[in-house]
Amino acid sequence: MTLPTFCQVVLDCTDARRLAEFYRELLGLVYRPGDEDGDADWLVLRTPDGRPQLAFQQVDTLPAATWPDGPVPQQLHLDLTVPTKAELEAQHERALHLGARLLRDRSDDPDEPLYVYADPAGHPFCIFVG
Repeated sequence: MTLPTFCQVVLDCTDARRLAEFYRELLGLVYRPGDEDGDADWLVLRTPDGRPQLAFQQVDTLPAATWPDGPVPQQLHLDLTVPTKAELEAQHERALHLGARLLRDRSDDPDEPLYVYADPAGHPFCIFVG
């Protein structure tokens, strides 16, 4: 029996190009050939060596997650890691500069320093030392 293999995470969004650009810059990914200037209804980002990572699907409306303080749950979030506290701080500044919105600051947690953000479409993601 052949089991399915994980391919990529697909994020719904009302502006696929904007969200793809955010993650392309944040994670150093590249577009699948043809997606650089192509149709913005479905975009795929890969690692520089070609492994699929994230895809972005255009939708007309998307209720933004209000988690942790509202009625709309996060539904999905991405966990990103860095090796050191200094790198956490550097990536924190990059994420904000690229358009992330800070949701929670636990950077002083001695066991697992982290920041929780919303990406430009409102999807939560974390960057932590791991």
